[in-house]
Amino acid sequence: MLKDLEVMAVLPAKDINRARDFYRDKLGLEPSRTLDDQNLIYSCGNGTSFLLYQTDNAGSAKNTQMGWGSTDVERDVEELRGRGVVFEEYDFPGLKTENGIATLDVGKAAWFLDSEGNILNISSLP
Repeated sequence: MLKDLEVMAVLPAKDINRARDFYRDKLGLEPSRTLDDQNLIYSCGNGTSFLLYQTDNAGSAKNTQMGWGSTDVERDVEELRGRGVVFEEYDFPGLKTENGIATLDVGKAAWFLDSEGNILNISSLP
């Protein structure tokens, strides 16, 4: 049953107004729906979406929480940098970024933090 239902990512925000500003000013996204003053829905490509909701638990995850698929990671990273997004640099066994971009066996990827400390990424992974 679940395989036929729409999936929606859910991201926490300690300060929903600060998060709304970040998603608008840095990522160029506007909410497609406002459920109330603490819950915003953003629509993205191919019918996908995510919910941004206010909670004091924001920024506590140490893993990638949401990502966008890209056909040109370098281009998208440069565009986002131009808007003020700062990309993370990693140097772990099996994962090293150069100029914010990791080249993996399966594609390229880059990670950044939103205003709430959520780890987001852009990747060309299949």
